[in-house]
Amino acid sequence: MNLSNLRPAKGSVRSNNKRVGRGEGSGKGGTATRGHKGAKSRSGYSKKIGFEGGQMPLQRRVPKFGFNNRNRKEYQGINLDTLQTLVDNGKVTDTVDLSVLVENGLAGKNELVKILGRGELKAKLKVSVHKFTASAKEAIEAAGGEVVTL
Repeated sequence: MNLSNLRPAKGSVRSNNKRVGRGEGSGKGGTATRGHKGAKSRSGYSKKIGFEGGQMPLQRRVPKFGFNNRNRKEYQGINLDTLQTLVDNGKVTDTVDLSVLVENGLAGKNELVKILGRGELKAKLKVSVHKFTASAKEAIEAAGGEVVTL
């Protein structure tokens, strides 16, 4: 081996790329293989997402429908059987309010809470949250508890 026969390792150098836009003599100057005219021949061209060749795109062909109420209030629902589980586990004794629910991971501190009527409640609880269903209110009062709406 000497300086006259040094070569890069096989596969480490690729020189079979066509160098476009490097003058007429190269055979790939002028339009630089982009063809003549049209959006694709221009610099800075990028096809829009959903472009269908000028045909009316799907997202514009399909009709809009529905309605989103800006003033909608989302409530975090908590069922009676969940409250009974808290009582059974000894996490609640007599009062259930927002701070207790947040402590036990049943609601976020900024969420509105609604008590729902699934299951049954045997414990006498004073429950103070934002909303109650009629059946939940009835069940809490039937168990000797108290309902407080915030």
